Amino acid sequence: MADKTAIIIGAGPAGLTAAYELLKTTDIKPLILEESEFIGGISRTAQYNGNRMDIGGHRFFSKNEKVNELWQELMPLQGAPSFDDIKTGTHKDLSKNGPDPEKDEKVLLLRNRVSRIYYLRKFFDYPISLKPETFINMGFSRTMKAGFGYLHSCVSKREETSLENFYINRFGKPLYEMFFEDYTEKLWGVNPSHIAADWGAQRVKGLSLTKAVLNVLSKPFKKKEQVETSLIEQFYYPKKGPGQLWESLAEEIEKMGGKILKNNCVTSICVKDKKIDCIGAKTPNGNVQYRADYYISTMPVKDLVIGMGGDVPKGVREIAVDLPYRDFMTVGLLVDKLLLENKTSHKTLGNIVPDCWIYIQERDVKLGRLQIFNNWSPYMVKDPENTVWIGLEYFCNEGDEYWNMTDGEFIDFATDELQKIGIIEKQDVRDAVRIKVKKAYPAYFGTYKDFDKVREYLDSVDNLYCIGRNGMHRYNNMDHSMLTAMEAVNCIKNGTLSKAAIWNVNTEQEYHEEK
Repeated sequence: MADKTAIIIGAGPAGLTAAYELLKTTDIKPLILEESEFIGGISRTAQYNGNRMDIGGHRFFSKNEKVNELWQELMPLQGAPSFDDIKTGTHKDLSKNGPDPEKDEKVLLLRNRVSRIYYLRKFFDYPISLKPETFINMGFSRTMKAGFGYLHSCVSKREETSLENFYINRFGKPLYEMFFEDYTEKLWGVNPSHIAADWGAQRVKGLSLTKAVLNVLSKPFKKKEQVETSLIEQFYYPKKGPGQLWESLAEEIEKMGGKILKNNCVTSICVKDKKIDCIGAKTPNGNVQYRADYYISTMPVKDLVIGMGGDVPKGVREIAVDLPYRDFMTVGLLVDKLLLENKTSHKTLGNIVPDCWIYIQERDVKLGRLQIFNNWSPYMVKDPENTVWIGLEYFCNEGDEYWNMTDGEFIDFATDELQKIGIIEKQDVRDAVRIKVKKAYPAYFGTYKDFDKVREYLDSVDNLYCIGRNGMHRYNNMDHSMLTAMEAVNCIKNGTLSKAAIWNVNTEQEYHEEK
């Protein structure tokens, strides 16, 4: 395969992994075209006045050894010798051994996994547990309704024609209405009754009230590979956020002879005789045309098909053009303190609540999730001893009333919401910033029901390999996006025309990590 080249569209986890695998295992030289000035895609780390923001929250934990090995090649682990040791939750906390985070710039920190639901101005476990505190917080009436609703769901299963039915089958209707319906509608902008159950199979497979309880009872007797990823107690995290790891991978790619061109936005794809002949990109220096032997795309399917123009059959084009996405905004707030009291056993700097992120289930606000960056890594915060750096996450549509607000207007709106639900006092805000992300979440409604026709067409283009979250219109995590890249490289190496192995990633009937 000497003198062969591959163009990779996008420098996110999938695109970078594809380039790295090509350089490690073939003679094919990759060129990455990244439309923005950043490395890491939605997994990048944004910086503002000395504080760092994780766009969306990214836990480094995978059941796939190839993924774990790649992460460890880039950064040493703090404490534990391998990712395997945290799968059982029985390993010793060796966080004081190994690399010294104070001295070593590149290190994966061992972190506690704490995520809870904020509902009725109180905390609930995620996933929902049967602790006495849960019933106390819910109150007698809600508890009774939830119990009978769950029992009914055990004996009367609904046909899983929607995400709503998917959740009700696992938790019962009352718990679904309390803890899933509103948050899911905030996330997607439509009621779960109108969302395909595929999203549940993709993101919450294997998760149910029964599973959560049985996991606690059986955990001491389980083998490490049997522990549900949703219930892991610890994970790894780069010292300065996920973007630090992807920036490290980008450096390695360039050292190995790969090229990464930023501010190169692919706008046209010319297909001839079932192969891509060339692509066009808008650059700071004008429009440029690129040619290669192989093309690996992580760009949104909608944009990819539009770029192909008249080469795409009309029916396929119409489906792709109308594929739905959900856009995303994060407001970073630097505050003196939170009003939330830490009543857990977790010790934190400044005794703030220990959550990495909090799911906001309150119906009277638009806020979807709250990240506390101090708990992801204290090195994300310029002054972690005296300030709390938080991220307010909002799900929206590009061009809607919230997206079109000025930064100042939306920051005021978000700050008011957080004060309204008793988490901060507005007077304690020291600094703030808003960051927008387009097409953060490929959605599972609308023309998605006909997506197989789009996939069939894209698979018919012999030298095109679609990978990653947006590249496949699939709500993958980082590790699954990386695996799609690895499978694409395998297809190229083996001369395999079928792309089935790529699409089969993350279809196993086993729960992965929620988002």
